[in-house]
Amino acid sequence: MSKLVQDKIQTGEARIVDAPKFGVKRDRSFGLPNALYAGTVACYLGFVGVMATGFGNPVLIIPMVIFAFFMIAGFGVPAVWTRLKGNDSKPMTMGQFEANGIMTNTGRLAPRDAAVQVLLLPVLVLVWGITTATIAAIVS
Repeated sequence: MSKLVQDKIQTGEARIVDAPKFGVKRDRSFGLPNALYAGTVACYLGFVGVMATGFGNPVLIIPMVIFAFFMIAGFGVPAVWTRLKGNDSKPMTMGQFEANGIMTNTGRLAPRDAAVQVLLLPVLVLVWGITTATIAAIVS
């Protein structure tokens, strides 16, 4: 709840102090090992590959290349971002990840649970693409 403190400042009950000086730590690695990001990219690019193969049409070449480009850029730009000068942290190694897990807002998460949460959607998208291509091949 906010309240006016002007009267407390005037009566001397409140103090005005300078803001504390903290060193800013720049963490651009998102705290997960690179292998999880690589698995995510592989699943998404696998989906585009399955769609391109299953619904191969010369008209769809350009859209598929654009989709792949956006996926590579969507993960490539943050990968470059973690290597910028002034980044104070490094991505966690798989050994560190397996030993410690990861801390989230709701508490510590086991490595298996974190990997499932990160890779669940990309794997489902890939399975959906394989299922769709299989159904289309059976029907045609």
